Amino acid sequence: MLSSRTRRSVALTAALSLLALSVHAQPAASKPATATTRAANAAVLEALPFADKQDFEDAQRGLIAQPKELTIRDANGKVVWDLESYKQYIGLDQAAPDTVNPSLWRIAQLNMQHGLFKVTERIYQVRGYDISNITFIEGDSGWIVIDPLLSVETAKAAFALVTEHLGKKPVVAVIYSHSHADHFGGVRGIIDEADVKAGKVRVISPPEFSEHAISENVIAGNAMSRRAVYMYGAMLPRSAQGGVSSGLGQTISAGQVSMIEPTEVVSKTGRELTVDGVKMVFQLTPGSEAPTEMNTYFPQFKALWMAENVTRHMHNIYTLRGAEVRDALQWSKFIQQSQELYGDKVDVEFQSHHWPTWGQARIANLLSKQRDMYKYIHDQTVRLMNEGLNGEEIAETIKLPPELDQAWFNRGYYGTLKHNAKAVYQRYMGWYDANPANLDKLPPEAAAKKYVEYMGGSASLLSKARADFAKGEYRWVAEALKHAVFAEPGNVEAKNLLADTYEQLGYQAESGPWRSVYLQGAFELRNGLPQGPGMKTASADMIRAMQPETLFDYLAVRLNGPKAAGKKISINLDLTDLHKQYVLSLENGVLNYANSMSPQADATLTLKMSSLIAMQMGQGSLKDKIASGEIKLDGRQEAVPELLGLMDNFNFWFNIVTP
Repeated sequence: MLSSRTRRSVALTAALSLLALSVHAQPAASKPATATTRAANAAVLEALPFADKQDFEDAQRGLIAQPKELTIRDANGKVVWDLESYKQYIGLDQAAPDTVNPSLWRIAQLNMQHGLFKVTERIYQVRGYDISNITFIEGDSGWIVIDPLLSVETAKAAFALVTEHLGKKPVVAVIYSHSHADHFGGVRGIIDEADVKAGKVRVISPPEFSEHAISENVIAGNAMSRRAVYMYGAMLPRSAQGGVSSGLGQTISAGQVSMIEPTEVVSKTGRELTVDGVKMVFQLTPGSEAPTEMNTYFPQFKALWMAENVTRHMHNIYTLRGAEVRDALQWSKFIQQSQELYGDKVDVEFQSHHWPTWGQARIANLLSKQRDMYKYIHDQTVRLMNEGLNGEEIAETIKLPPELDQAWFNRGYYGTLKHNAKAVYQRYMGWYDANPANLDKLPPEAAAKKYVEYMGGSASLLSKARADFAKGEYRWVAEALKHAVFAEPGNVEAKNLLADTYEQLGYQAESGPWRSVYLQGAFELRNGLPQGPGMKTASADMIRAMQPETLFDYLAVRLNGPKAAGKKISINLDLTDLHKQYVLSLENGVLNYANSMSPQADATLTLKMSSLIAMQMGQGSLKDKIASGEIKLDGRQEAVPELLGLMDNFNFWFNIVTP
């Protein structure tokens, strides 16, 4: 079975393969910023060191080429990446609109700096072609590529830009720094799998890369993908009232996500590899920003690649799309280890998002303050927890010291201090805050009806909410109105006022995901659920790379337990291409499997794993494959359809802001 560690967070995989979503043709108009929001955003300009322009110099340093327009389409003409839509309203010479937190506006301006950049001798990056960066290191005969973006189309376009300006050379190796999809999904845009199989291209990764890259898409992919619509704001209009930046980058691309499995695994910290004349020393950082991840030091160039363990903002200890909580303490220790290993012999630090840092003193400052930020969040959350505060109280209490808080690279553009502190609390204490009233709370809809009743009915609640909205008490208004909406989902006045409230909270948010969450919530309250097929939770390459055990775990979570109660079915699987045999056993409303066949099974399926995968991808039914002879079924013929009939098909567009 997949371990809980295997199912850990894969930061962007819940947002894989964004499909063309048809939204309402004429969605309800956004509202302007209120006086309260304008004042809150103006205060940010006074609170932070906006006169410091070093990041703007660094983000533009080394620019070699920049396309006049950056719109990337797939083979069918569908736009999969469109920086032009942001250029209409985000520019270096434009002040933050009053509907955008000025600090978030600043990171958006920086993330708009795109094109081909020279990092240092023989190291280049293409930035702004996806949510992540793609890095090209010049070997003796070709390119070593680190992290080939999320989509095939964006990686291909980035490679074309490099070829145009630096000459035509083959890719001789690809390095996956970690298991998040925006760091491997575009690989087929730069290499051919046939060349990998022929030994012409090396694909290098940290341990258990494929397992981690695949697992979360299968087990919890539907729920995470639905929530990712909120987190990444990919559906929000491109305007000062809509999507501005995710903080990590502008947004996610919407092309084909691919994967080619690694040919080499880095098994320990300190492992050295020389690829095409380039020496690399690896540092494994499992359980930090990703369940499997590694940094790389290039001694010839005195360059340190920090993967996604160091970025130009506060990262997520917990991601809003849903995931297991990351280990902030371990994360800080890995950054400390990087300093100890390489700190006195590095001239440039670069990573998979944002821009590099040059100079040993500035690199030391970046690493030490990022290290201390994560450790401070951990240590002070645990301190306050041990003093008796719960997660929500800690989030309201904790403050970074000025020396950490005023560093631009520690600002909460992606993660936030509040939700990261709650995450540390959750990691140690779980969901229960020890208050007996919260041990067995009513579910939202039932509680909402009682709240509205206690508040004197919806008319009274709305009257009070309007008055508090006028006073700018948006957090409380949201708390009160969510009950009105859940108690009376047809109450348009309550939904519209709650939408207005979420909108103002979004306009004030410094975090890109917080802004997206609030604005997507406002959109759905005003317009209803989006239309269309939703998001894919796994790419074809990922499905093809699944091991049988992963597929069986997925079938188990699709099993409708109440419908399966009282039923007992067992099916043997003889996977002839893998030379593996299993038995699936349904009993007690649970689907288990064992690594051998049972002579008492109701039926036996003899087939190839590729046939199972094809059916998972919708390429033919069981009935058709049996009729064609591709699959052989012995025993009770009805057993397999009966088992499959107990499986749920998940609805992507489930409600979030309404019951």
